[in-house]
Amino acid sequence: MSARLQRVLPLVVIGLLLAAAVVWWVGGDGGTKTVTAYFPRTVSVYEGSDVRVLGVPIGKVDQVTPEGTRVKVVMHYDEEVEVPADAQAVIVSPSVVGDRFIQLTPAYRGGPELEDGGVLDTERTAIPLELDEIYGSLDKLAVALGPEGANSEGALTDLLEQTARNFGGQGANFKQTIRDFGRLSSTLDDNKEELFASAEKLQAFVETLADNDGTVRRFNRSLGRVSDLLDDERQELTGALRHLGIALDVVGDFVQENRASLGRNITGLNRVTRLLARHRDDIDMLLRAAPLALNNLGLAYNPQAGTLDTNANIANLAHNLVNDPAQLLCALLASNDPKGQLCGLFDNLLPRDVPFGLGTGSWSDDADYDPTLNGLVEVD
Repeated sequence: MSARLQRVLPLVVIGLLLAAAVVWWVGGDGGTKTVTAYFPRTVSVYEGSDVRVLGVPIGKVDQVTPEGTRVKVVMHYDEEVEVPADAQAVIVSPSVVGDRFIQLTPAYRGGPELEDGGVLDTERTAIPLELDEIYGSLDKLAVALGPEGANSEGALTDLLEQTARNFGGQGANFKQTIRDFGRLSSTLDDNKEELFASAEKLQAFVETLADNDGTVRRFNRSLGRVSDLLDDERQELTGALRHLGIALDVVGDFVQENRASLGRNITGLNRVTRLLARHRDDIDMLLRAAPLALNNLGLAYNPQAGTLDTNANIANLAHNLVNDPAQLLCALLASNDPKGQLCGLFDNLLPRDVPFGLGTGSWSDDADYDPTLNGLVEVD
């Protein structure tokens, strides 16, 4: 190789590299958009961290630069991805320890898009809560609620101290209480259908009370008046209860001393009761006929002679027996035949208006009659 070629070759290579760099720079700018966001801080966010939408990577972080009390983050994303004009930048921490990414939210659903080179100030950005901030907040809360904090002489301190005194030495009992409460919860869970059914019945009962509010109010007023009456008569009621106690003692002693006699009397009363039960039809008839019989007896008594006067009326009896025996028998059995069944039987067996031994026809005073009553009576 000639000396001249050796001098020109390095210049050609450097020129080609510069041309490739210019082509890459110009061509790269044509397919991305740039956005700048300002965050209060950017913990675990570096150059090259992902920029995502709905968790899908669409770009990278180009620059992270502190600026006073905030941090400037320059990033680019694919120009084919549509981002709404009101989008926000949020630093997302997928785990407690590890790199984070920046997510542009919300996803595009229509409307104007975020312009290339747009700027998102701190009002449109958000950062995750750091673990040390959580620990610091809990520490501040514990100090504030502690005996040396803002509640040093407050109700919470009194509650904790009183609880400590009440539960001192009661750990086993408290454990058993929690265990029993767990069993109660299991029982309620196993019987939740019955519990809900009871609640529904209770609701129906309450609705019934509500529907009958006037009646319930009147009942309460009446109950109140009864209570007032009992309150006014409490001395008399107390005396009555005291005497009732004495009477019960006397009755108890009497029953104890006369147990055998009472047993015999109760046995005899049981027999009498059974006898009355067997003859209840007879007793019913007696109770219906006795008033009339006593009235007739009173009317038959003759106080002047001291006798019972009566009219046998044998002539009318004989006349009815001869002319209409069925009617006579019905009259005699009317008290024991309220439904008239026997009278109907007599009507079928003994025709009405037909005298014994005369066949068909009517009664006449001049007609002969049978003194034997058709053979029923023996006549000399």
